[in-house]
Amino acid sequence: MPTRPLHAMELEDLPGIRHGFYTRVGGVSTGIYRGLNCGPGSNDDASAVELNRTRVAISMNVAPENLMSLYQIHSATAITVTEPWADDARPQADGMVTATPGIALGILTADCAPVLFADPKTGIIGAAHAGWRGALAGVAEATLEQMETLGAHRAEIIAVVGPTISQQNYEVGGDLRTQVLADDNDNATFFVPSDRPDHWRFDLEAYVLKRLRQAGVGTMAGLGECTYADEDRFFSFRRTTHRGEEDYGRQISCIALS
Repeated sequence: MPTRPLHAMELEDLPGIRHGFYTRVGGVSTGIYRGLNCGPGSNDDASAVELNRTRVAISMNVAPENLMSLYQIHSATAITVTEPWADDARPQADGMVTATPGIALGILTADCAPVLFADPKTGIIGAAHAGWRGALAGVAEATLEQMETLGAHRAEIIAVVGPTISQQNYEVGGDLRTQVLADDNDNATFFVPSDRPDHWRFDLEAYVLKRLRQAGVGTMAGLGECTYADEDRFFSFRRTTHRGEEDYGRQISCIALS
């Protein structure tokens, strides 16, 4: 079965730029990792993960060794990529940018928000992993700053938030809400009360979009796809946790310069 990435109309048909928000469809992994698990940090069979990633690389029209992913740590660290690294030498960061053709930037998620960036006028691209901690710390802004060091202009940048857990399925404790409101009390708009005392439902996609808008991004959008609710297409850390499963797969979101 072929891979079936989702595409954002805002990033479609940009000259020299390819992208895809890959689902779990089209992979060879089995069991709890069924499908296109692209996470080398999972306990899935390493050869299956490698084959899954090769399928994504072929779909992105890059060499398999040029499909880059990070050792993601929920930080605000973003780096510039100029050449490939070995999979066992992945940098610890949550954002990356490049102006080098033939390199695909890949963000791994299983509920957190993947964000793909492109400045079509300068041919500079970026990608970020934005869980609530990274988004609050400023990973989107750090990625934009790295793009600017290469010559990108914020007003020309297009940013799209890919599949992430929806507010309906993202119950959080009062401590998380307190931290987000400490940064900006207006962030209260992203929380609605849950059924349990001192618990709330958090709109991660909308929060990331607000950060992008405040950072001066010219065009932004969200796919509105929930990773928790759609088991056929997406892996979900929270769904796995609720079921008491021992591990989970990761989908990958990619952008590359032809």
